Amino acid sequence: MKYVLMILTSLACTITAAWAGTDDAPTAITNAEAIALVQTHANYVWTLVAAVLVFFMQAGFAMVEAGFTRAKNAVNIMMKNLMDFSMGSLFYWAIGFGLMFGVSKTGFFGTTGFFLSDFKVDGDPWVLAFWMFQVVFAATAATIVSGAMAERTKFTGYLVYSAVLSAFIYPIFGSWAWGSLFNGSGWLEGLGFIDFAGSTVVHSVGGWAALAGAIVLGPRLGKFTKDGGIKPILGHNIPLAALGVFILWVGWFGFNPGSTTTADTSIAMIFVNTNLAAATGAVLAMIVSWVKFGKPEVGMSLNGALAGLVGITAGCANVTPGSSIIIGAVAGILVVFAVMFFDKIRIDDPVGAISVHGVCGAWGTFAAGLFNIGGTTVKIMSVQCIGIASCFAWTFCTAFILFKVIDMTMGLRVSPEEEIEGLDSTEHGGNAYPDFTSNY
Repeated sequence: MKYVLMILTSLACTITAAWAGTDDAPTAITNAEAIALVQTHANYVWTLVAAVLVFFMQAGFAMVEAGFTRAKNAVNIMMKNLMDFSMGSLFYWAIGFGLMFGVSKTGFFGTTGFFLSDFKVDGDPWVLAFWMFQVVFAATAATIVSGAMAERTKFTGYLVYSAVLSAFIYPIFGSWAWGSLFNGSGWLEGLGFIDFAGSTVVHSVGGWAALAGAIVLGPRLGKFTKDGGIKPILGHNIPLAALGVFILWVGWFGFNPGSTTTADTSIAMIFVNTNLAAATGAVLAMIVSWVKFGKPEVGMSLNGALAGLVGITAGCANVTPGSSIIIGAVAGILVVFAVMFFDKIRIDDPVGAISVHGVCGAWGTFAAGLFNIGGTTVKIMSVQCIGIASCFAWTFCTAFILFKVIDMTMGLRVSPEEEIEGLDSTEHGGNAYPDFTSNY
């Protein structure tokens, strides 16, 4: 029997060798190498899926802005959101990504990686996945401004702004806070600044740029009366705006958990924190608006959900679920009073973008230090305040100068006649609702 087994074994080896021909025998990799390879592939898939979710937020922003504004400007809103991402992708590819994540000797901006030059055909393709995830963030910062400047901005002037923000304003501040995520090193992150997914880096940058744009533009015709009164200009499609908020809520599950760029168990708490803050923000905004206006106001409630999402973005990875509820609650309350405040000082923001993204982004960044799981210190809170202040100073000042230059050269605001007729017709020669006779 022993000899029979030996013969069969020898025969099997001969057949296997003949079948394999001259190919090298397969080599086994270690368990550690196999696990690392699987983890690497999972990281790529998770990061790119998250990028898709964040890209889907462009649809959400477009719907929110169109729904909260008048029908005669819906085409213009869609065009601006389309160009925010399209032009933003090109300018971020050419300039922005290098400024944000290139090698930095000063801690203020990167000097390599322009035109995605870090990518080599036979090199590490991670730069492609990382770039894709970052470009959708840049587009988010740019499109925030669209809502605050809606219904009275020249399309050509807006295109220039969108390009400059994607290529310069957003990446410079981003390099201060996030540069070391790739090849850079930012002075702000060196101090220990906490902003995991961008309450300040993305949302406050968009919000403060929106504030600058709204100030330079001035209010829409008829928004404020001569005697100091405020005339509501109602949006034409609240169901569309509500659908946009739900889409943004879904997209935020890529925005916050995706910022790990790693497929691991840490995303579970980030998902939970993100959802709890949004839900609490919506509930508290509803309650406050109910008390203030006598009815549970839908626009405030929708913005309350977005305020909670913006508020938790900075600290989603370093606060507990209980803390996320507090963060969302404060954001939901804050957004109602912020909207009322900007109306009172006669700054016209049709969708509440300044309040949701600028004000609640600052709150969320402060809260990330205040509710830090590892405890908080005076140093931590000081750094958070420095980050908030530096973001406002950089973004508002540069955006204000940019909008002033555009206004003095090519013009930023349409004529009163064009504003009355609607930007769909005057700027694009279109009509979002051709079956209706009224432009309003």
